Amino acid sequence: MGLLNALPGAVAQGMIWGIMAIGVYITFKILDLADLTVDGSMVTGMAVCAMLMAAGWNVWAAMGVSLLAGMVAGLITGIFHTVMGIPAILAGILTQLILWSANLKIMGKANQALPARTFDVLITQLYKYRALIILAVFCVVIIMVLYWFFGTKFGASIRATGCNEKMARAQGINTDLNKVIGFVLSNGIVALSGALLAQYSGKADINDGRGAIVIGLAAVIIGEALMS
Repeated sequence: MGLLNALPGAVAQGMIWGIMAIGVYITFKILDLADLTVDGSMVTGMAVCAMLMAAGWNVWAAMGVSLLAGMVAGLITGIFHTVMGIPAILAGILTQLILWSANLKIMGKANQALPARTFDVLITQLYKYRALIILAVFCVVIIMVLYWFFGTKFGASIRATGCNEKMARAQGINTDLNKVIGFVLSNGIVALSGALLAQYSGKADINDGRGAIVIGLAAVIIGEALMS
């Protein structure tokens, strides 16, 4: 019975990390790049969402800004990699280090409470089944939008960039732009998952994103092994 009682909460939190894993999938599998920005951009999403809601913003607006903040983090990594010629893994580490200071500046301290009884959050541990339904909708919508996007001409060019960059460039595809777009999409989704996690856990902490890339990569590898 204890296991059954704990299962809804565990599945809900797993869905949040699953959304983060979708972001990791874009860079790791589609672009074939290792992006370590994730550990920082996830906390950025948490910090921005928590601080904006604490300032009285609507939850949807706060999540939208969190998404944009994550996209900016991905843009920085993309510029480091494509414009400055820094290897992707090092570019991600540089951005991650920058975001550590940026996240502290955003929150003004190491953590920010976001209690569900005080703020009008979208999901919370207090109502686990409601959180399950909302998160399931989020997962389905994100997957459907990405499935549609990567089926378009521009999405196919991003996939081609990750599959064979030299051949894609020979076909006239701007591979550098595609890489930047991939980083932007990936970290935007990761930041969105961070905003959801902040609401669900009732706080944003500077250390919450530590090891996120490991969880995301493990999810992608295990998922691919099970579904292939």
